[in-house]
Amino acid sequence: MTVNDTFADIAALLNPMPKHTDNDDEFYGDMAEGILRERDELAENLRLAWDHGEEDPLLSMLEQLRAQRLRLEAEMRLLIAYGRCFTHPRPYKLIDLANAAGMSISGVRTAYDAEEIDQAAEILHRRPAATADAAASEGPAASTTT
Repeated sequence: MTVNDTFADIAALLNPMPKHTDNDDEFYGDMAEGILRERDELAENLRLAWDHGEEDPLLSMLEQLRAQRLRLEAEMRLLIAYGRCFTHPRPYKLIDLANAAGMSISGVRTAYDAEEIDQAAEILHRRPAATADAAASEGPAASTTT
């Protein structure tokens, strides 16, 4: 009966070996060696976490990946807010942002709100760019001021 090493299995699933082609003979060995090192390091870290805290390796890895996904989604919202509110001379088009983010136009339109705009303003130390929509809503006097 074969016993599987869960730690090594998880490391292999998260660091798959690339397919070998005739075109990458020169680099494949180095690439494969690097991936094997990453697998060994991850498996060892999972093993240590299990030994010291009895963390389930699969559940803890899923929790880490979920946290990473949430962080990446927040970063995407921040960048979308930047593209719509902070770029000159005009905001990025919704369709361009949607294609780049793998979202629908309506998804991009609703992806960010005042929180992301405020966060971007704080990080960049500047206010959002005035858009035609904002200028129009402020009235004709707003467009003549600098």
